[in-house]
Amino acid sequence: MAVKVVPVSETQDDLIEAAVALGNRYKKRLGMMPPSAYRKMAGDGGLLVGVDGAGVVGYALFHLPKRSPHIGLAHLCVAAEHRGKGVARLLVDAIKEQYPQRLGIKAKCRRDYGLSGMWTGLGFVPRGEARGRGRDGETLDGWWLDLGHPDLFTEVESEALLVVTLDHGVFSDLGGEAATRGAEESQTLEAGWLSDLVELAFTPQLLRAVRDIPDTKERKRQRAALHGLRQLTLDGDAVNAQVVELLRVAKAHLSDPVEDSVLTTPLRYVAETSSAGLQVLATRDPLLLRLADVAWDVARVRVVSPSAVALHVDELRQAQVYRPADLMGTELRSAEVTPGSERELVAFFHQGGSDSGSAFAERLRVLGADAVVWRRELLRDGQGQPIALYVWGLDGRTLTVPVLRTATHALEETLARQLLFSLKGHGRECGAQIVLITDANPSAATRAAAGDDGFFEHERGLAALLVDVIGAAAEVGSAARAAVAELGVEVAALHPGMPPEVASAVERAWWPAKVMDSLTPSFLVPIEPRWSTDLFNVPAMLLPRSDTLGISREHVYYRSSGHRNESVPARLLWYVSKGMPGQEGQMVIGSSRLDDVVIDTPDVLFSKFEHLGVYGRAEVRATADASGRAMALRFSDTEIFPRRVGLPRLHALADGLGLRLSLMSLSKISNKLFQAVYEEGHRRT
Repeated sequence: MAVKVVPVSETQDDLIEAAVALGNRYKKRLGMMPPSAYRKMAGDGGLLVGVDGAGVVGYALFHLPKRSPHIGLAHLCVAAEHRGKGVARLLVDAIKEQYPQRLGIKAKCRRDYGLSGMWTGLGFVPRGEARGRGRDGETLDGWWLDLGHPDLFTEVESEALLVVTLDHGVFSDLGGEAATRGAEESQTLEAGWLSDLVELAFTPQLLRAVRDIPDTKERKRQRAALHGLRQLTLDGDAVNAQVVELLRVAKAHLSDPVEDSVLTTPLRYVAETSSAGLQVLATRDPLLLRLADVAWDVARVRVVSPSAVALHVDELRQAQVYRPADLMGTELRSAEVTPGSERELVAFFHQGGSDSGSAFAERLRVLGADAVVWRRELLRDGQGQPIALYVWGLDGRTLTVPVLRTATHALEETLARQLLFSLKGHGRECGAQIVLITDANPSAATRAAAGDDGFFEHERGLAALLVDVIGAAAEVGSAARAAVAELGVEVAALHPGMPPEVASAVERAWWPAKVMDSLTPSFLVPIEPRWSTDLFNVPAMLLPRSDTLGISREHVYYRSSGHRNESVPARLLWYVSKGMPGQEGQMVIGSSRLDDVVIDTPDVLFSKFEHLGVYGRAEVRATADASGRAMALRFSDTEIFPRRVGLPRLHALADGLGLRLSLMSLSKISNKLFQAVYEEGHRRT
């Protein structure tokens, strides 16, 4: 009987259980995967099974990141008795047919499995390698299957990993011989498909726990295993102070009394994770899991099970790397570097190779005295500590950045992302077509952020295009080709009718480009002045808020849960409705990219998006409708229009296109109207 490939939903228990059973037959090769992960991926559209008269003979398990247009292949599994019959090809072809709008399929596989012939035969090409987390530190080959969309020069792989600290229980399970269900759950963290998504780390409390192991052989095994994890160094006084506060709140939280000595050890893991600026602690300790709310409320640490890391890796990662809510609570001050102070900055920013110490200080000094006008900017936190240093200047049509450093800081990754967007904004204002980071030693956080933001490797550094064109694919592509000509590289042709996922990738990589003959939909979002003030500072607050780094890169907006045919990705226009007397209103103020639409209870939404700031729990609850649910719109890369588009002009633009407007609630609009309003908002005369 011929094999048929079928998609599996989260309600099809029999097919999910059959896939889990087949995966468990080969778990020594595939790695651990909890059944809940199969069900979660099935619910997201990421489980296909091959079936014949005998049942499930193979399956493909994959995740579909919302922030990246690729497909992450976790398992490609075929029963041994059915191999060599083309089942793997059927599964891969089915993925391609089901998700043609994605850029490609990524996979990781141990090199010593000798399966390169299989991957090559399926059309994959090698793409890098990584060290695995197993006991033998195996090499994992990266594989990529291109789905035929434009090459956007995004070969700078993002190295922004979700950093997860471990308590001793989970750490002991890794690489051990235990085959208990709990140990297998912990070993999920060693799965190859997570290797480029998650980095495991340990704090001093884990070192203490390893030291106290009485069995010499096991103690040595665990000491050796520590070398594969990132070691975190901390401020001991800050940790101790937070342990005291955690202990106080935990004792009030627990219904049954627990000795301080019993509580202190697990809470120290929480305090040390928080002190390191991290947010995720993996544990199987029932007591620590009971204290998850305390850990979050006091220390902003998410205490989760190992399987929860695998289930929610994308959202946990983004909550770590971009936290504007925390940034808003930080008093930042920006100023030009004072001549003569260059040497004082050396200690705060990583240098490498010959660009270190006095050489780095001299390079900073020379840039300040150069004939080219360089802006040397230093960012300090509320305590006056330097946390970011960057130098930029315009060289023809290129915004050149010879220095871009971020200091080790709890918000370093957030700062790096905001700085890159700020530099792109400077470039656009100056008429630049390229942002070129020539700093030979940018911080790891900066490089990781660049990988998420459309930068590509060039012989002169990291480069990104600024394509300030809204129009057809041919127009955007022509402008991109003109921009990259100076760099001596070529750009792939764009075509009309591109899928929304591909067009969105183009628009993010080539910001502020807008490809208007793509299939990306556009929406008009009415918003009350009080909310637009909170999100965009339009209308402006009476007491100006800090805009040191410009508007946040990413936001969330809450509304009632009723659907209006929203889909993602999409483009948004923000229409400020009529406000109270004396308030500005009835105008389109800007545009954004819609990245996600989530409907759930207000408390779930608040927990999911709290890191994006602005709204409190009570405000989110107030948006719920009679169903008790609300809708969250997560959006990014907002542009505030230099010219507001008032209601009369908005009606005139719609009338000119023969269109009717609906301003009562979120509504879909034509791409032609989006373009007309956008161009009006950026009109200079």
